[in-house]
Amino acid sequence: MVQLTDTAVGKVKEILATQEPKPVGLRISVVGGGCSGFSYSMAFENNPGFLDKTYSFGELKVFVDQASMLYLDGAEVDYVETLEGSGFKFNNPNVKSTCGCGSSFSV
Repeated sequence: MVQLTDTAVGKVKEILATQEPKPVGLRISVVGGGCSGFSYSMAFENNPGFLDKTYSFGELKVFVDQASMLYLDGAEVDYVETLEGSGFKFNNPNVKSTCGCGSSFSV
């Protein structure tokens, strides 16, 4: 199961509210690429896929495809604000190593 912190849910809802037309939910996935082999992707979605797993965080719907679920099971998504910047942070117990820039990982 994928978890989103209350802070992450709040930020996604804030961004969703500015979209026109308003998307149905958020897709979280793992895509090939980056210096370590995989990277995370987040995008708004109008229709879930046939085999997607759908999670509900209050009114927020989050969609994860079956292939990505293999890498995201047990992961937590947070939204952080630091002096260096702000953004979504994945805490994923399946990750074996990350690259120097922190934007890709291997399992």
